[in-house]
Amino acid sequence: MIFTVTCLTTCVKLLLIPAYRSTDFEVHRNWMAITHSLPLKRWYFEDRSEWTLDYPPLFAYFEYVLSFVASLFDKNMLVVENLNYESQQTLLFQRLSVIITDLVYAYGSYLCCKSIQKSWRTDVVLPILLITNCGLIMVDHIHFQYNGILYGVLLISLSYAMQAKYVLAAFWFSVLLNMKHIYMYLAPAYFVFLLRKYCLNGVSIKNNINTARSIKNFATLGAIVIGVFSFTFLPFYDHLGQVLSRMFPFKRGLCHAYWAPNFWAIYNTIDKILHLFLLKLGIVTKKSSSASMTGGLVQEFSHEVLPSVTPIVTLVLTASMMLPALIKLWSLNRHPSDFLRSIVLCALSSFLFGWHVHEKAIIMAIIPLSILSIMDVNDAKTFLLIGIVGHYSLFPLLFPSSLLFIKVMLIILYSTYALHSLSKVYPFAAHNFSLPLLNKGNGGHTQHPEPGGNRTHDPGCSGQARSYLTHLGLSEAYNEFGHKF
Repeated sequence: MIFTVTCLTTCVKLLLIPAYRSTDFEVHRNWMAITHSLPLKRWYFEDRSEWTLDYPPLFAYFEYVLSFVASLFDKNMLVVENLNYESQQTLLFQRLSVIITDLVYAYGSYLCCKSIQKSWRTDVVLPILLITNCGLIMVDHIHFQYNGILYGVLLISLSYAMQAKYVLAAFWFSVLLNMKHIYMYLAPAYFVFLLRKYCLNGVSIKNNINTARSIKNFATLGAIVIGVFSFTFLPFYDHLGQVLSRMFPFKRGLCHAYWAPNFWAIYNTIDKILHLFLLKLGIVTKKSSSASMTGGLVQEFSHEVLPSVTPIVTLVLTASMMLPALIKLWSLNRHPSDFLRSIVLCALSSFLFGWHVHEKAIIMAIIPLSILSIMDVNDAKTFLLIGIVGHYSLFPLLFPSSLLFIKVMLIILYSTYALHSLSKVYPFAAHNFSLPLLNKGNGGHTQHPEPGGNRTHDPGCSGQARSYLTHLGLSEAYNEFGHKF
């Protein structure tokens, strides 16, 4: 099934080759040019383009490898001075490179399906939910990025964690961190999980612990992490500070140019409303330059009325929101689903309260939720709600009106399949396609989860969630046809 779904999805991706692409297309072309044309010591200093290299070195190596294949298509795309260069050969190569590297994601999906007890839900439902994820199609194959290979590495790591192959899980997660450091938000869940399950062998601290074995296992994990980071960063030892300053550019501001739909978007909106209200009352005499926070630029700004937010504030808030999930993971940690839920909660915490969060980061929660959705009905309901809303929140990335039909059909088809397939997994909650898992409770019927999982009742969901989803269509209609800039 995975092979078939991958082939069919690839056909859709091929059809999207001529579609709109964002400035990220030029970003990655420029990174290939930098890594191909310049010596390694200049990679993180090059600034002729505004799209400077700001990913970890392992991703830079990835771009370096791609550049040799790119030279077979069009060598001019690898000239650093050719800013905003584009040709048909460049377009073809870069689109195909994303499609081909998506095979890593397909392999990761295969391993995750293999890690769960074999059934039709792992043979059919989960492969389709993972491989046809409409968020990845919109972000990678229209907007343009290389998230597929990154999430593929994440799935490989998660699969080994579910198989209790902890050393391999740690290795692949270390590789992932060295490709894109945004995944460091998941590191607390990995640390607690590996410490509890591998270093302490799942034994409570109150009980007798094999100290020698624990130290040995901890040293093994430490050696793996240090080894991967050393391989990646040692070539840049002489200018490590420059690399880190590119990777963590805190002066880009609290929010991205397009605000992610998180806590800070609400915070900024309240600040602007209060400022306008004070202007009307005459308490404030003039507008401040902080209005530029809605100007679509990546920059620092100060709030007018509410306290301005610093990176340390977002770090403390994010860590505080993660803490309950980590404590729960430490105390439970009996079944792979406990670890996956902690991963999801860490991803959501960072999305809601992190510094300079991109809207695309919601996919970090949706993908592991896809796996959880076939394990537990409550996780399925969470997946449906966050999946639909999260994928819808990506729509502004595809702003050309010519893409309206494509993005609407992508989310409708994916959400419809998710609703239909999960209603078959949990038939007691099914009511055709009327948001089956968001209806009222099932009168006390009990689901039958995967072995080792928790048997839970379906408590249903309030009408607020159904109303919330229903109004997404009205919101999009207003955005496309009612709101004129």
